[in-house]
Amino acid sequence: MVATQIKHEVKDLSLAPLGKQRIEWAGREMPVLKQIRERFGKETPLAGIRLVACCHVTTETANLAIALKAAGADSLLIASNPLSTQDDVAACLVAEYGIPVFAIKGEDAETYTRHVNIALDHRPNIIIDDGCDVVATLVKERENQLPDIIGTTEETTTGIVRLRAMFRDGVLSFPAINVNDADTKHFFDNRYGTGQSTLDGIIRATNILLAGKTIVIAGYGWCGKGAALRARGMGGNVIVTEIDPTKAIEAVMDGFRVLPMAEAAPLGDIFITVTGNKHVIRSEHFDVMKDGAIVCNSGHFDIEIDLKALAAKASEVRTVRNFTEEYRLQSGKSVIVIGEGRLVNLAAAEGHPSAVMDMSFANQALACEFLAKNKGKLEAGIHSVPVELDKEIARLKLQAMGISIDSLTSDQIEYMNSWTSGT
Repeated sequence: MVATQIKHEVKDLSLAPLGKQRIEWAGREMPVLKQIRERFGKETPLAGIRLVACCHVTTETANLAIALKAAGADSLLIASNPLSTQDDVAACLVAEYGIPVFAIKGEDAETYTRHVNIALDHRPNIIIDDGCDVVATLVKERENQLPDIIGTTEETTTGIVRLRAMFRDGVLSFPAINVNDADTKHFFDNRYGTGQSTLDGIIRATNILLAGKTIVIAGYGWCGKGAALRARGMGGNVIVTEIDPTKAIEAVMDGFRVLPMAEAAPLGDIFITVTGNKHVIRSEHFDVMKDGAIVCNSGHFDIEIDLKALAAKASEVRTVRNFTEEYRLQSGKSVIVIGEGRLVNLAAAEGHPSAVMDMSFANQALACEFLAKNKGKLEAGIHSVPVELDKEIARLKLQAMGISIDSLTSDQIEYMNSWTSGT
């Protein structure tokens, strides 16, 4: 083991051996990131770069952190969510890999805020953000550090919404790479990763049978599509709620029932919010829910469910299983909340499977390299992941899966690029 005198705040360094086993297990399913890490080790494209990552501290994130260190970055890692940290992973990154980590599963809001400020004390040049908390704090409270910033990357829908609002308000003074909207991220991570891991979290927390249950999915973006697809696959009767008419039509044509939340609330057995907004499930919805209705969130922040309103209605709150609380209402019925309304797939399970995070974190690694190589050349604002990087990640993933695809013939290339060729 390497020396552990680096600054850190983790639960228990003795957990490191277990964390190492689990990090290596996840790495088996992350061949694209492995290839990038090997190249980074030879080229060190992030040498001299101070980097802060605010991410879910999981086995998959650990593989990203190791790749960034191989690239030469002076990195520091904090948790982006108080309940998503895997304590053995955090310990291993400190003890085995010499990476400063400030993350403890279950940390309170005060500790989380302190860790954000510790991250900014690192005076980062590049920020990997997951929800935009570090960037927002930087802009609001650390204006003197803005000249240090080369850029940031963001891989959540919530974070991109915040960055766009910052840009509209004229306070985003550096480039931000929109990793979330890369094809090799949202098509797979948001849809297949969120779909599987959300149901995994619900099942681990409750051990209930999903078949025959009415499952209400709030939001039909890529995460909602994945959750609805998997819920139906487990035998659930799925209802979708939406505010976007186009997405609502899509849900209907995908075979789901679409209702306003007010009408869905009395029908649902399980409620999953994946909107990125606040108070999607509110006081009036709790009033009409079935006794024993289960509510959980797979959006980034814990405000999609109005838990303060629920607590105000409760005569008693008790823990009934790990990460599962029963709110006994004054009316006599109860509402079950999983994972304190935080990301259920990380609070009650292990997050997305490694195979999809392989592509997401390949995007993160290459986006950091892109920012470093283009220092001072990119305008302030939100930039897409370059198409050629996105396609290269897809190509590497197919290669790792042993799948071949066709290539265009010269005749086809000419046809696709000509306006004179007829049909």
